[in-house]
Amino acid sequence: MAGRDERAVVRALIEAHGRTYAQEAGIDLKDTPQPLYRLLVLAHLLSARIRGSIAVATARALYEAGLRDPRRMADAGWQERVDALGRGGYRRYDERTATQLGEGAELLTERWGGDLRRLREEADGEVAELRRLLQEFPGVGPAGADIFLREVQRVWPEAAPYLDAKALQGAERLNLPKDPDRLLSLAGRAEPAVLAAALVRAAIDKDVAEDSLSRAGSR
Repeated sequence: MAGRDERAVVRALIEAHGRTYAQEAGIDLKDTPQPLYRLLVLAHLLSARIRGSIAVATARALYEAGLRDPRRMADAGWQERVDALGRGGYRRYDERTATQLGEGAELLTERWGGDLRRLREEADGEVAELRRLLQEFPGVGPAGADIFLREVQRVWPEAAPYLDAKALQGAERLNLPKDPDRLLSLAGRAEPAVLAAALVRAAIDKDVAEDSLSRAGSR
């Protein structure tokens, strides 16, 4: 694919599907404790083998239930967490996830004072260390850590640009180069987090890829 055509595909992808998952979940992402915690919960939910729309709806349901910070999550009863997960449609993993969310909230409170910025400080600017520390939360494995870092790069510059294997799968489906620097160049002024989210959507949904290719071809 010629560079001009590649640029058209990336532009079409971002214009139609360039919305971060945090935005979809109603998280106004800032470098402050509550939005960062909500993003961690969202990353946890999205990393399971469940539809992204269900994970996003469940993140909203937890917020609406008042479980929006680690103290409230830890203080809530197990059944309260299960019920909130169920209202979001997260029924397949609700009991295990309810336990993990409670344990994770306790870990965050006890080790980092309920503030993920302290985890960031502990990593001292090392993205690999950030990724390792995130996986200490129950239920947050490599996929969950990647999701968090893809999104948090909007407010944690040291994580940017973060285009992980899943984002690069989307590039491959779109017949785009799998080189992160080349993709960023094609994206122009688009934020890396927005590009990453759009590429992930193309990776997991062939309709997104086909739509973007069709839009690019009609320009």
